[in-house]
Amino acid sequence: MSFDVNQLKHFPNEPGVYLMKDREGTVLYVGKAKALRKRIKNYFSPGQDGRAMVPFLTAKVDTIDTIVVRTEKEALLLENTLIKRHQPQYNAVLKDDKTFVSLMINEKHPWPQVRLVRYKGKPPEKGRYFGPYTSAHSARQTYDLITRLFPLRQCSDEELKRRKRPCLLYGMKRCIAPCVNKCTHEEYDRYVEGAAKFLTGEDKQILKNLYIEMEAASEALQFEKAASLLKTIRQIEHVTETEQIVDKAGGISCDAWGLYRLGDEVVIVVLLVREGKLVGSEQDRFNQVAADDEELLESYLLQHYKKHPAPKEVLLPFSLSNALAEIIGAKCHTPLIGEKKALVKLAGHNAKTLFEQRDPEALAEKTLLELQEIVHLSRYPKRIECFDTSNISGSDLVASMVAFTEGMRDSKRQRYFHIRGITKGDDYAALHQVLSRRLIRAKEENDLPDLIIVDGGKGQLNIALEVFKELDIATVDLMSLAKEGARHDKGMTQEKIFLPHHAEPLLLPLRSPLLLMLQKIRDEAHRVAIGFHRKQRSKRTLTSTLDNLPGIGPKKRGQLLRKFGSVKRILEATPEELSEIKGISKKDIETIKKFTHPQK
Repeated sequence: MSFDVNQLKHFPNEPGVYLMKDREGTVLYVGKAKALRKRIKNYFSPGQDGRAMVPFLTAKVDTIDTIVVRTEKEALLLENTLIKRHQPQYNAVLKDDKTFVSLMINEKHPWPQVRLVRYKGKPPEKGRYFGPYTSAHSARQTYDLITRLFPLRQCSDEELKRRKRPCLLYGMKRCIAPCVNKCTHEEYDRYVEGAAKFLTGEDKQILKNLYIEMEAASEALQFEKAASLLKTIRQIEHVTETEQIVDKAGGISCDAWGLYRLGDEVVIVVLLVREGKLVGSEQDRFNQVAADDEELLESYLLQHYKKHPAPKEVLLPFSLSNALAEIIGAKCHTPLIGEKKALVKLAGHNAKTLFEQRDPEALAEKTLLELQEIVHLSRYPKRIECFDTSNISGSDLVASMVAFTEGMRDSKRQRYFHIRGITKGDDYAALHQVLSRRLIRAKEENDLPDLIIVDGGKGQLNIALEVFKELDIATVDLMSLAKEGARHDKGMTQEKIFLPHHAEPLLLPLRSPLLLMLQKIRDEAHRVAIGFHRKQRSKRTLTSTLDNLPGIGPKKRGQLLRKFGSVKRILEATPEELSEIKGISKKDIETIKKFTHPQK
């Protein structure tokens, strides 16, 4: 077996199709999955997939390609298309025997009905088809639901002709008896159209009414009825999920392009749609890309369509030069609505999932080596600690430290700090205190990091250097990272990297993976510090609220906190719950409630 099973942890766990290939790139097997990673993993876990052919298949697998789609239904359709296209050796049973289960309305009949049909290839008769469904059980559930919601006939055409009086379903209000003219054609056709709209997800009024009915049943304590209604709602939501786009009879032929970028690494994906069917995909990866997305994609398309004939339409994720369409001989545009937009979005999603299948540990190691080289660190930065402080108007001063080991977040090493003895918002003093406390302990425990990053500019760097000097630390590298205008909003902005004994800051390219990694570390420290500050401020506000309640002394406060666990829950407690505590009088309860609801 040449396929590296460790790659599976980076595979998407979404609906889609997987293509197992040998060393020559020949497709050995095509399969669908509701969760790709979980399904593929079963092939390589002894005992999980008991089919006799699996050991022979996995012994030949060299690579596994995936195409992510939106639903299990789309995966089923795409699997069928790809099996017919590639004729894989290990899909022999499925090559010509793939059957579909659908619901059909025979619209040409004077009294149409909804029927379950199973077929191979093209539908056997004319009608309006809905599906296919991922399993016969799913189709049967949907059919049962339709017959409960819409009182259409369920009898055969022969039975319809012979019947002289209504059947039992009429008495159960499950059919309006067209067989004996209990309804008009107009009335019956309204139910037929309602069923069709329901199956295509156009009519949401049914769901709305069921939600209202379920809430009413719940309020009336009719929990069994509410549970039954919820089950019906879930079935309807499953049936009316987004209409599939990977197999459209009489559909378009086009290439849908997607691009995903992080730093200077890019993945480009094209989904190949022919006569409405998604028949495959192609992808390419690029490293150290200096060009912007528009320039890269335009250049790539020109090269691609020199080797491959262009379809009628080329769907793009963003607008490119008008000359492109003339050169490649196809309509090139960026769709804004409908199925075409959905295809472009799906191509972009596949590009992202493929990008994320790369080994993040190898990428992190490469970036850390680049950091060591560019910043001239004294050692490989295996462990990085980053510090940030937070306060508002000088109150509730706190700080955080986040740690990254081998480029990955190390939550176990995360630390929070209460700033002591500083009553105003002196960020420099706060940083000095936090670094001193952390590094004194790290020295004692022989637990010094390889690199320390502080959020801020040259002033913060000088404070850190001062602490290093006081504690005689010479084996730890140091830098500070300052965002343009001290901003912490998202988006690409110029960063200044300040280094010891360098007068000018270091500037990295905006798309540099190294810069993105440093930003990620610093922004995480900022996020944690802000979150800790908000938590402490909220806790102080609530505690001071309880302290200010007249007549509630330390003893009573202790009893209340032991009973309810927090000030918030004390203030939310009912008078009956408060009266259960020994020593809490009616006057105390009135005080608490008056403080909680001062308007009353």
